Amino acid sequence: MAMQDRAIRTRQSILSAAAVVFEERGYQAATISEILTAAEVTKGALYFHFQSKEHLAQGVLSAQDGDMTIPRTCKIQQLVDMGMLHAYRLQTDPIVRAGVRLSLDQQALGLDRSGAFERWAASIEQTLDAAYTQGELLPHVQPRETADVMVGSFAGVQAMSQALCNYQDLQHRISVMLRHLLPSIVLSSVLASVDLADGRGEKVFTELQELHHQPQPATTG
Repeated sequence: MAMQDRAIRTRQSILSAAAVVFEERGYQAATISEILTAAEVTKGALYFHFQSKEHLAQGVLSAQDGDMTIPRTCKIQQLVDMGMLHAYRLQTDPIVRAGVRLSLDQQALGLDRSGAFERWAASIEQTLDAAYTQGELLPHVQPRETADVMVGSFAGVQAMSQALCNYQDLQHRISVMLRHLLPSIVLSSVLASVDLADGRGEKVFTELQELHHQPQPATTG
């Protein structure tokens, strides 16, 4: 078990170092040697976990997903929480920032950047499907189309926030984006009770942390 824990820690330290290098340098300019230096691991240790720079980048892209949200009775609140939580994590988590940098990096030749967009769209579509089933959406809404619009809008807003102020106003910008988009998607009676406050992302993040640190129930048997 100790060896497994050490391997997990080593993998995480490599990913964290790769995230810093990818965010600072971009995919094309980043080198394995820079990542080795930042991670303070041997080449053998790195290649045990990641076969190439592309595998490292895909690891960072996948690591940004993390915990998306907490299930809510109101699925539109759950949808909002997903976006606001991601905005907060972009402000505070280097791996999430690097994952976004990679997913938007049009110079990352040879790197398949589609996965991050597809995973986000699929998660939003699933939440919208549940909202539709519960009667929270306007009748014309097609969840897949709406999911693609929301992912594209989020990508543009976060790119703008990064360029203007390195994500400092991102939670506010995402809140504003949702205030513009949701009235064309959600019944007004549902939207009236949804929390779209700028600080919603941090609140959801804290709630997730508390859930993860709850003691597990004892098992018998």
